[in-house]
Amino acid sequence: MFCSTGKKVVFSLFSLGLYFAGIHYSYAGEIINPSQNTEKWMMLKESLFPQKKINENATNILSISAPFRAEDAAVVPISITSKIDQTKKNYIKKLYLLIDNNPTPVAGVFTLSPDAGKADIETRVRLEEYTYVRAVAKLNDDSLHMVSRYVRASGGCSAPAGKDQEAALARMGKMRFRVPNKVRLGEPTLAQVMVSHPNFSGMQMDQITRLYVPPLFVRKIQVKQGKKILLTADLDFAISENPNIRFYFVPNNKKELLRAEVLDSTDKTFVKDLSVAVDS
Repeated sequence: MFCSTGKKVVFSLFSLGLYFAGIHYSYAGEIINPSQNTEKWMMLKESLFPQKKINENATNILSISAPFRAEDAAVVPISITSKIDQTKKNYIKKLYLLIDNNPTPVAGVFTLSPDAGKADIETRVRLEEYTYVRAVAKLNDDSLHMVSRYVRASGGCSAPAGKDQEAALARMGKMRFRVPNKVRLGEPTLAQVMVSHPNFSGMQMDQITRLYVPPLFVRKIQVKQGKKILLTADLDFAISENPNIRFYFVPNNKKELLRAEVLDSTDKTFVKDLSVAVDS
């Protein structure tokens, strides 16, 4: 009896120590929240932000949402939400979307305009292993602020393409915009741009030929409002097939023209315009 109780006490003290170390376990013994300071993150941080101080728990600046356990590792929804308004005096000028354990950990770098009203970004990514997904915000004063989320998913970068390759290539470059039915003057407005593109990672095997499919992916999406650049997204193959990005813009005229310009890894370009009617 004493031994059993003693084991429970020792285990409880051990668990408490792990909790304060930032390592959390489920009752089944699975690590729920491993230490954020992984070796890969430390290397990535030094590569991208050498000798820069990063606020690594910047929940007052931004948040990141992702599923605890993804249903499909090739299509993992990621939402980055800013806690500060985009103004000319104080704004997020870059958002880095980083995935520690992916073959190439920099999934996307989003350059943002203070004219967007909000610096929120939503997209979908591929995850090759269980990993931390991180969002690092660079403000206009060059300070760096990070939030992170541990996501359980694997095999997303090497998963076979979801559709027939010939059909996917035939539709490649077709785009759509989506905005609300009512767009109000001067209010930050959510918009979405969707690009039909196979986004081959180079790690996927053709299920018929058993050969690896060469990489072919969207590497840049730029969105303009009139002549102003609202958003530039420099992307990697970690972005899911048929890339889509949600972002904000502020309409200032009765009619606004949104333009998306897309460049892929073979230097093919695609363009889509949308005329937006604005309510006063």
